[in-house]
This record gives sequence, C-alpha cells and structure tokens, in this order.
Amino acid sequence: MEQKIHQGRNVKRFREMLNIKQEALAYDLGEDWNQKKISMLEQKDVIEDNLLKQISAVLKIPVEAFQNFDEEHAVNIIANTFHEGAVANNSGYINCTFNPIDKIVQIHEEKIALYERMLKEKDEMMQRLEKLIDK
Repeated sequence: MEQKIHQGRNVKRFREMLNIKQEALAYDLGEDWNQKKISMLEQKDVIEDNLLKQISAVLKIPVEAFQNFDEEHAVNIIANTFHEGAVANNSGYINCTFNPIDKIVQIHEEKIALYERMLKEKDEMMQRLEKLIDK
C-alpha cells in the first residue's frame, strides 16, 4: 500500500528546520495570512499549486520538496546508507593546498585597500559638499 505524501506536514517540517515561526511565515505570505491560517494549512494533505509556489519562494525550497518528501522513506535511506561509526571512520589526512597564513595576509591587505578606497571616496564627497556649501 502506497503512503500518500502529506504536503502540509512537509511545509511544517521545512519551516521548523529553517527555524521560522508560523507568524513569520504568515507575515511573509501577506496580509491575508495569520498564525492560525498557517496552522490550518499545515494540517492539509494537499495544498494548491499556486500556494505551494508562494511558500516555496518564501522558504526558498523547491515546490517538489513539499510534494515529494516522505520522512519514512528518507529515514530508511539514511538507516540503510550510514552505519555505526561511518562518519568517525572517515578521518583521513587532509592535504591543504594553500598556506592559511598567506590567505589571512591576503584578506588583510584587501581589507586595507578597501578601507583606503572608502576614505578616498569620503574625502571626495566632503570636497563636493564643501563646494556646494560655498556657492
């Protein structure tokens, strides 16, 4: 027996994963929305496509994720893919291809150059303002 995907529950899962409150989602969806309406939406088995597109845009998650995500299926994949200690056993030697100190120095020099450009632009702006005041 094929289990039907509950789109409302998927909206709730993704919203919670993103740590977004119902009130915040309601605010982003527009004036017609409030926390209670979001709660009712999350209880619906199927959500209209145009509404799913709006929610998708707000949460920045593809519409297909709401339509196709099946928690049970995902848990089965994870359980069958990862075994106890699988992550811990992957602690091999990492070969760094750049010198971190050189990168820090490069970033520092870029920051100084940016600061100098900003000071120059500020000075130019002050000169223009002084000319405008003198007129």
